[in-house]
Amino acid sequence: MDLELAGNAVLCTAATSGLGRASAERFAREGADVAVCGTTQAHVEETREALEDIGDGDVLAVEADITDPDEVEALVEETVETFGGLDHVVTSAGGPAPGSFMETTERQWYTAYDLLVMSVVWTTRAAYPYLAESDAGTVVNITSRSVREVIDDLVLSNAVRRAVIGLMKTQAREFAPEVRVNAVLPGAHETPRIEELVEAAVERGEYDSYEEGIASWSDAPLGRVGQPEELGDVVAYLSSARSSYVTGTALPVDGGSMRS
Repeated sequence: MDLELAGNAVLCTAATSGLGRASAERFAREGADVAVCGTTQAHVEETREALEDIGDGDVLAVEADITDPDEVEALVEETVETFGGLDHVVTSAGGPAPGSFMETTERQWYTAYDLLVMSVVWTTRAAYPYLAESDAGTVVNITSRSVREVIDDLVLSNAVRRAVIGLMKTQAREFAPEVRVNAVLPGAHETPRIEELVEAAVERGEYDSYEEGIASWSDAPLGRVGQPEELGDVVAYLSSARSSYVTGTALPVDGGSMRS
């Protein structure tokens, strides 16, 4: 299926690792011009090289903190200046600190809100004028299955991420018909973060092997965790003309693990 993304300009936030990175890589394979940001310069440089090797489009990779509104606005402006416009935005962010409700401090609540919600607000507010000028403007928010079903010891993700869905539904109505806005709700995927956690558990003796440990992360009917590129495929599809009548949708990508 030709997603017709070649030559489009895409901004993927927090995309030097994990699901954001997988999304950026899929756009690069489609021939799009791709901008990414991260907070570690070494990861930014490595991601730039990888994206340039993957696709024929231009690549912009910069160090930027998505919890700083000034840096977010500068990121959007640099993307537009470099590519001559902006067609698609993908928002992602690292996970907030784990913990139960009584263990979580007030400061952690505010930090998680900036990371998960305000980063999306700042990015989409800065990007909207350019997306509206595009013939195919889209926003896709990478969130979590926790917006539908809570996950133990992840109170910040469970509570705060739900605001992104309310924001997405509102923007889908306000931005239409010029810009479509959707979200994906990933289940467990074999990202570098999960790989680190599994390897640490193996070292502690909780599992006999990495394979046993990674299998424990998923209760999906499909019998496995997802691969990051599988999430990237869905993000690219929702950004493409092939999904032109889809907006305001929160799509689970979890192997069927959610029961709701």
